[in-house]
This record gives sequence, C-alpha cells and structure tokens, in this order.
Amino acid sequence: MTTAKKRNSLPNILSGFRIFLVPVFFASYFLDESSVKWYAVCVYALAGVTDFLDGFIARRYGIVTRLGKVLDPLGDKLMTVSALLCITIDRVIPVWAVLVAFIKEAMMGIGGLIIHRKKVDIPPSNILGKISTVVFVVVCLCLMLFPAIPARYAAAMVFIAIAIMFMALGSYVLLFIYVVSRRKKAEPRQKEG
Repeated sequence: MTTAKKRNSLPNILSGFRIFLVPVFFASYFLDESSVKWYAVCVYALAGVTDFLDGFIARRYGIVTRLGKVLDPLGDKLMTVSALLCITIDRVIPVWAVLVAFIKEAMMGIGGLIIHRKKVDIPPSNILGKISTVVFVVVCLCLMLFPAIPARYAAAMVFIAIAIMFMALGSYVLLFIYVVSRRKKAEPRQKEG
C-alpha cells in the first residue's frame, strides 16, 4: 500500500477503531467495581483522541470520503450513547436524560437516511456540532470521575449538553433544507441547458 493510500485510509481506520472501543468501554465500566471508573475514563478519553485525530488528518490532507462521513459520526454516537447508558444504569443520571438523547440520535439517523435517499452530499460537521461533542465528552468524563455529584446537578449537566446537541441538530436541519432547496432550483436550469 502506498503512503498516499495509507494516509487516505487512516481517518477511516481511526473511526473504525473508535467503534471497536464501544464494547471495550462497556466492559471496562462494569468490570471496574471502584466508585471512579478509571479504566472506562481511559477508554473514553482514547476514543476522544481518535475522534480528534481522524478529523485533524482528514482536514489537514483533504481526505473526505463517503465512508468517513458515515463512520466518524457513527463512532461518536455509539460512544456517546454507550457512556449515557452506563451512567444511567449506574443511576448517576435519570432515565429521561438517556431517552432524550436517544430521541435526538434517532432524529439524526432518520435525517441521515433521508439525505442518503435524496443522494445529497452529507454536510460536514459545523462548529456547533463540534462544541456539542466536546461538551458531552466533558460532562460524561465528569460524571465518571466524580460519581458523588448530586443527582440534580448531574441531570442539569446532562440537560445542558443535550440542549446544545439539539441546537447542533437544528443547525444541520437548516443546512440540509438549504442544500436541498438549492439543488431543486439548480435542476430546472440543468434540464434547460
């Protein structure tokens, strides 16, 4: 494999590795019987590093593939939902928080299917999407590192993170509507030409 091909596949390999880390995270969270889940925190932090690296490499070398546009957010979503599930099962946060997050992720999944069926280019993540990811990672790490946080404060932290996620979702919906409307306007011109 040439150096260029290796570089081109590296972001996808990192995203795939992050998906592989999901069951490792689950196992490390529940096998560690201490109050602070150090192994799970390390796995979660490693997933965060791979997320940063695959995005950095893809932007630095202009490597944007359709597979990468699917694998990267899939890895993020699986790890985020896994962390929320573990924290909810551990009774650190209430069940409603994980249900709201599932609804948001389901909406993103449905949106992704619509984009795929309409054969519209998947829009890249924007600054609000990146901020929501960082906030969620920080909140999950705090809840794993400091399990004694009172339930109402833990729920408030998760609520803020989810609110930012919904703002990011709204920005993607607006971008999608804009892209689809521009495409519809361009189609009659192409038929005329």
